[in-house]
Amino acid sequence: MGIVIGIDVGISTTKIVGLRDGKPSAPIRITAADPITSLYGAFGKYLHDNNIALDEVEHVMLTGVGAGYVKNDVYGVKTSCCDEFMADALGARYESKLDHAIVVSMGTGTSFVMCKDGDIRHIGGIGIGGGTLQGLARVCLGTGDIKQVSALAMQGNVKNVNLLIGDISAQPLPGLPMEATASIFARAKSDSAKEDISAGIIGLVLQSIGSASVLAAQGTGCRDMVLIGNLTLLPQCKEIFPALEKLYDVRFHIPKYSEFCTAIGAALAYQK
Repeated sequence: MGIVIGIDVGISTTKIVGLRDGKPSAPIRITAADPITSLYGAFGKYLHDNNIALDEVEHVMLTGVGAGYVKNDVYGVKTSCCDEFMADALGARYESKLDHAIVVSMGTGTSFVMCKDGDIRHIGGIGIGGGTLQGLARVCLGTGDIKQVSALAMQGNVKNVNLLIGDISAQPLPGLPMEATASIFARAKSDSAKEDISAGIIGLVLQSIGSASVLAAQGTGCRDMVLIGNLTLLPQCKEIFPALEKLYDVRFHIPKYSEFCTAIGAALAYQK
């Protein structure tokens, strides 16, 4: 069996991974001005960097919002498309080794996919994600560079812009410790420091996603959430999601290749 290439085609960013003998290897990401340029650039770079000949590639599996722009086989290799929610679930399940979990795909917005044994089902989503972070950062900070915003946030204090339970109550409320957030940005001022605003924006996005995933799990008996997508790379995830775990008695998992789970899932879909 040859190599199966899984490609997650975004509008400007493409992620690609090869699957050989059922195991993913050497995932990469390429950014370009449009999905077609990004796709072909990623494919060519992947083959070159891994010394793979074109005739070694058995199949190409595409997924993502940019996949619809591709009308023909990629470089003459047989090419198929995979539903993005299916790819999210297959990749997250493979990487996390969990058979019962909600896959939280944190992209421009956020989607929730329930995995339970062999059943995979899209159960909803919210319009909050990386696009929200970038948009708010452009308006409030004058930059849409997420890395820059994250670096600023590391120097800020979210308590300077958020209202905590301890700010409005003399004692903890049922199920809510004093450090829990009562209202995001409720303490923000017109002259709040950029560092604090950055921390507030990232906290708003990640807390909203975490809380929404917990609500999505209500009545399902599922306590495990697998986080995938670019936002999982934010260092603030290591602080915010463990706090939500304690608050809601759930478990958030970030797999090793969380950024590439959708591309991995697309490749795995070919085997099915």
